[in-house]
This record gives sequence, structure tokens and C-alpha cells, in this order.
Amino acid sequence: MKNTLKGLLLASTFVGAAGMAAAQDVTLTIESWRNDDLTIWQDSIIPAFEATHPGIKVTFAPTAPAEYNAALNSKLEAGSAGDLITCRPFDASLSLYEKGHLAPVQDLEGMANFGSVAKAGWSTDDGSVTYCVPMASVIHGFIYNADALAELGIEVPETEDAFFAALDKIKEDGSYIPMAMGTNDQWEAATMGYNNIGPNYWKGEDGRLGLIAGTQKLTDDAWVAPYRTLARWKDYLGDGFEAQTYPDSQNLFTLGRAAIYPAGSWEIAGFNAQADFKMGAFYPPVKSAGDDCYISDHTDIAIGMNPKTPNPDAAMAFLNWVGSAEFASLYANALPGFFSLSNHSVTMEDPLAQEFVSWREACNSTIRSTYQILSRGTPNLENETWNASANVIRGSETPEAAGQRLQEGLASWYAPQQ
Repeated sequence: MKNTLKGLLLASTFVGAAGMAAAQDVTLTIESWRNDDLTIWQDSIIPAFEATHPGIKVTFAPTAPAEYNAALNSKLEAGSAGDLITCRPFDASLSLYEKGHLAPVQDLEGMANFGSVAKAGWSTDDGSVTYCVPMASVIHGFIYNADALAELGIEVPETEDAFFAALDKIKEDGSYIPMAMGTNDQWEAATMGYNNIGPNYWKGEDGRLGLIAGTQKLTDDAWVAPYRTLARWKDYLGDGFEAQTYPDSQNLFTLGRAAIYPAGSWEIAGFNAQADFKMGAFYPPVKSAGDDCYISDHTDIAIGMNPKTPNPDAAMAFLNWVGSAEFASLYANALPGFFSLSNHSVTMEDPLAQEFVSWREACNSTIRSTYQILSRGTPNLENETWNASANVIRGSETPEAAGQRLQEGLASWYAPQQ
């Protein structure tokens, strides 16, 4: 089957708009869990594709996010799934590929526009096959109340010393909570805490791939030191942060009660709608001036082809277009905070989104350390990192104990760490 698919893939790479126009009209159906952006697809993305690909019509047919995996698997098994399938990152989509439900796409011309980090979320463990075309990522950093920092005479911090000096100044003034983040839900302590600042310590992909290879351990200083920094956050999160939920933190920031918010770029649209003050963003401060910086530029969504589609040429033409500069700009500007994973230079219309994406020029990109391979066993490293990060911030577990516990858990089932 793989040879047949590869033949279809190579042939379809050269199918242009003129060839499609000469053929009978075909309709492609896209399966997706993103039902919140239906109008964006209908009003912007699909018309742009159809304008340059006469003969191909596209229908966007989303399913509610919580139901998507089960509904898609049922359709695939029954042979009734759409031609194109949006792909969640890593194991869920890898499983679909291994079952023969996603076609290889690495030979598509448009795939040359994506680097190895972008493709990692939708490639086999050895990287030899990519089965979805990357669409977008989310970037981590810090969003700040620009009016508050200006009022207090605080410049955007570039080093950790400057960062903590800024927090001290905000706390001393007393007008604002220095940082809006709680530990009640745990995941944000890891996602917007540990995996936000951590890449500066473990050097992004070098460290992440080192864990996968077994050449680095979670007890190494590069992995424990970020916990030591997180432990210092406790003094700046405000009273009762232990019981503070994720929505609580969002509200504290957008209501103007907190000065800095450890963030994911997905917050941009909501914050723009809710906050009545000027906002800015900065990437995780480095240890010392002049150090290389690293950002978590995490793979979020991609799109692939159902191998059983009756329209493989049309489907591959659409996937090739997803790798284009036109799609990159359309999608990223329609959904500010969800950034194109391609190598094309995309100018964002939203200034806060443009600030986030500009960091790619200054810093090295990586993805969350636990997402590829390392959370397949029990205990699950991703979930354990949530708990450890929250514990360290609360002060109920030391950084060293957290690293030791996570290392022992990973080594209990993952051979390269044994």
C-alpha cells in the first residue's frame, strides 16, 4: 500500500490548477475538531483555494472537539471519512498512520517549506515518514500590561535578574499582583511555567532529543534548574494562588489586577476582546545577557489525506497549497495566536501576535519536552510534570525531589532511560 500511496503522491505533486480545471469538478470534505473556526474556513480559506484551483470544491465539516477522535475513527473504519483529515500532534495521528488511515506526504513539494521541528508532531519516530502537513503552532512567553509597566517605570526584562527585579518592583508598589497564575489546575504550571522557561536551560531540541535518546536525564541540572526558578515564582503569584484556577488567572489579568501573565499565544484573541489596556509580550528571559534564547513553539494542528479518498490528486493539490505562503498568511491572520509552521515570512496584522511570531527570528524553536514518545507509558511524564511543577511552585516538593521522581517514573518503562 505504501508504494501505491507514494506513487499517487509523487504524481499528484505535479497536478496544477489547469489540470484540475480540465477534469470534472470534484468535492473534497475536510474532517476537523476545530468547529469554532467554521466561518473562517467558509469565508476566507476555502474561497482563496478555489479561486486558484478551478475544478475543486471544498467542504469543511467539523465535529465537536471532545467527539472528534471517536467519530473520526468510526468513519475511517466504516469507509465514510472525508478526503482530508485534520491531525492532532503526535500519538493520536501516528496511530492513524500506522492503521493505514493517513497517507505519506513527505514528498510533496510544499513540505520543503517546513523544518524538522515543525514536522516532528506528525512524523514517525525515526522521522522517515511525515503523514500530515503542518498548519499551526502556539508559542509560549509572557503577556504583560503595558500600561502597568509604564506606570511603574519597568522596562521589558531580557535576563532572569531583570525579570525578578521587575517582579520585586511590582510587588513593592502593591497596585498589581506581579504575575497571574495559579496551581489548582496543575497543567498551566507545567505548560506556561516549566515548558515555557525550561528550553533556555536544556537548550531546546538538544535537550528534548537528549531525553528521548537517553543521553540526558531528568536529574541533570539542565532539567532541575528550571524547577529552582519556578520555586521563586511563589512569592509573586498573589494570595491564594494555590486554589486559583486557569479562568481565575485569565480574569485577574484582563481585569487589570495583575501585571504579567505567563502565557500561550492562544490567549491573544480572548485578551484582545476582554482587556481595555495596552498589552505587550516578551519571550522567556535568558540567564545572562548574550545567551542564546529558546522558545516553546509547539506544534498544534496539521492536515493529511485519507488514503481511501476517491480524489487523491485533488486532495494532494490542497495539501500542497497548505504548504504555501498564501495559506500561511491567511490562516495565521484569521486566527491570531495560531502561527504558521512553515518557513515563510508571515506578517501578522495583530500587533501582539506579530510580537510573538517575531521571536522566531531571535530565538531557537522547540516543542514541549514531554509530548513526543516520552508520555506513552505509565507513569505518564506529561501528567507527572504537571504535578511536579505545581508542587514545586507551592513548595510541597523540592526541585531535586521532583526531578528524581520524574526520572524514576520514566526509567520504569522507557528503555533508553534505564
